Amino acid sequence: NMNRIILIGNGFDLAHGLKTSYANFIDWYWDKRVLDLHALYSNESKDKLCTMKVLSDSIKTWQYFYWLNQSLIRSTSGREMINSISKDESNFSISETSFFSIINKTVSVNGWVDIENLYYRLLYPINEESPSYNRYKYYPKKLNDELAYIRSLLIEYLKSIQENCINESIVKQDLKNKLYAAFNPNDISINAKPKLVEFVRQRYQFDSTISWGGYSDWDELLKAYDVKEIKEKKEEIKSFVQSNRDQVNFMGIESIVNNKFPNGFLFPDRVMLLNFNYTTTADIYLSQNERFMVNHIHGRLTEPESVIFGYGDEIDENYKKIANKNDNKYLTNIKSIKYLESPNYRNLLNFIESDTYQIYIMGHSCGNSDRTLLNTLFEHKNCVSIKPFYFIRKDGTDNYMELVQNISRNFTDMKLMRDRVVNKTYCEPYSDARKTAS
Repeated sequence: NMNRIILIGNGFDLAHGLKTSYANFIDWYWDKRVLDLHALYSNESKDKLCTMKVLSDSIKTWQYFYWLNQSLIRSTSGREMINSISKDESNFSISETSFFSIINKTVSVNGWVDIENLYYRLLYPINEESPSYNRYKYYPKKLNDELAYIRSLLIEYLKSIQENCINESIVKQDLKNKLYAAFNPNDISINAKPKLVEFVRQRYQFDSTISWGGYSDWDELLKAYDVKEIKEKKEEIKSFVQSNRDQVNFMGIESIVNNKFPNGFLFPDRVMLLNFNYTTTADIYLSQNERFMVNHIHGRLTEPESVIFGYGDEIDENYKKIANKNDNKYLTNIKSIKYLESPNYRNLLNFIESDTYQIYIMGHSCGNSDRTLLNTLFEHKNCVSIKPFYFIRKDGTDNYMELVQNISRNFTDMKLMRDRVVNKTYCEPYSDARKTAS
């Protein structure tokens, strides 16, 4: 058998117009903070990330400030309002924690932020001489408390998106076709060609073991993949098998592995959609049958206690220093440890041990925050191919090379990486910003 694992990252949600990035989340946070001022009859607004105070004797309370500026607040984003307030130091004071301050500065400069990566850099600074990072060096509990608070807010934010925006109406047929596509023999690594030959042999023998007149393995397989004209497709496959029978008998099954197979002949036996998001956008793409499964490796929004939010790079040289501290507070949010709280990781291990598999990457950056898990998947003996689907920007450039660079960091064997990663000639985009640009 040959299976497929589809890595789904936040880019997948973004491709559907969903505002699920960390930058979107931080914008929502500031909108919420400003909105909450309308009922605050004191001069202080405080949470675990930021404290805002009214210093002016004439304004006195945030409720009065909101009433004075309500028309401006309605027409201005929360972030812009906070930036304006922070410049008026004689009347207002805004104090952010070091962690939150770095998050905000990163969003302002780059337009995006990797909160999990920043958390890890603060947990154990790479540059121990850096004052901004050093502040947290001896206070992992404070940093963990702030991350836990951000996690709770993120769940609240994403829940609102899931309830209001995620349904079958947002499904993109072209994207679904990619998820359901048959294997392309050109995608399979050189070292795995014998496994491809065995897979083709298995499919080729369907004809000799199953009666074409009755309900067959082909019926079940094609139906699982939503093929509409099953009878016509079976005839096409039957014709292909018969026309190649003499060549196979004389030269072996390997002689036809580079042929153009009928669509559906090389459908994967099973597909696991490995969802790194907390949302259910990916779920609405898969049919409910035994060939398909969704693994919410980082938890579900409907079960907040299951949500894993932290860091997973045990390959990093600093991880050993963290582990050697003999202080469990440093390990509170390490993903590989959090995986033990649910069966999702074990189910993934069972899947990759059971048969050979190809990896599709859709909207996952393959950054260091999931490095331990990705290394397990990428270098496993049963992995026969890694196919990155890239993103085309509004200016026509794409992120294929950036993706491959990130993928390479999840390998310890570069020769293996070069064989398994599909070259750009055979790859395709999962999203094109030019088609949605106004």
